[in-house]
Amino acid sequence: MKFLEKFGFKKEDIEALKENSTSILIKELEAQKKLVSKNLEYLRDMGVTNLIDIFIHYHDMFLMDNSNFIEIFNKYDQKDLVSKLAQNVQIMEYL
Repeated sequence: MKFLEKFGFKKEDIEALKENSTSILIKELEAQKKLVSKNLEYLRDMGVTNLIDIFIHYHDMFLMDNSNFIEIFNKYDQKDLVSKLAQNVQIMEYL
């Protein structure tokens, strides 16, 4: 899970994620680190400022195929969505 550090994750964030997730999910995130990184990069490039909070709460979503992941976010005005995500990460549930 060290690959998450390039997205601003601290070691404590990664350890907390490991402790609060199943070992199967952690192994899958590690095995799919290129895909997870691509999806994280997309949100970062979109301007999302609370990437760590979103990932910690919705990490399984980052295992989606990149084109499907992008499609979810392209339905909305990007600036408006970034602003709403900054205010409340639970919006992810409704996307």
